[in-house]
Amino acid sequence: MAESYAGSPFAGAATGLWDTLNQLRGSFEQKIGTRMGRGDVRAAVLAILVEEPMHGYQIIRAIEDRSHGMWKPSPGSVYPTLQLLADEGLVTADESGGKKTYSLTDAGRAEAEAALERSAPWEMPGMRAAAHAGTIPKAGAKLAQAAAQVATSGSPAQIDEAVAVLDEARRKVYAILAQG
Repeated sequence: MAESYAGSPFAGAATGLWDTLNQLRGSFEQKIGTRMGRGDVRAAVLAILVEEPMHGYQIIRAIEDRSHGMWKPSPGSVYPTLQLLADEGLVTADESGGKKTYSLTDAGRAEAEAALERSAPWEMPGMRAAAHAGTIPKAGAKLAQAAAQVATSGSPAQIDEAVAVLDEARRKVYAILAQG
């Protein structure tokens, strides 16, 4: 019989479940295809600023939102890009309240609008698929976390009930594949 963990006779299984959960979490949290090139940062910044003037962190959040969390450029890539765009006369920076708000110049707007004919970096093939590919593993990790919690602190009856629910969920997920 395994050692007791918080009064549960299922300590060995729970420890193994937590270890598995941590391994799953690590693999699920790895983002797919999130490494973008500097040209992509430039194109993304121009595409964002077409909509409205923003400060750097607003630009970063807007790119992250449009890519469904699959791409969050670092300040170390966005701010040098903004400086380069300013040096090229494509953006201007107005300081207010300690923050620089960047907006497109006429030349910047012309370049950004010309680029609108091409896909924005967050619309590139594979980016949407990668965003969708991350949703099921994240949901699976959350489910595994709940199962681990029941395993460590649930009564034998609760554990039996959780196993039945998990078995039913597995059957339903396979049924989804069988439909299509």
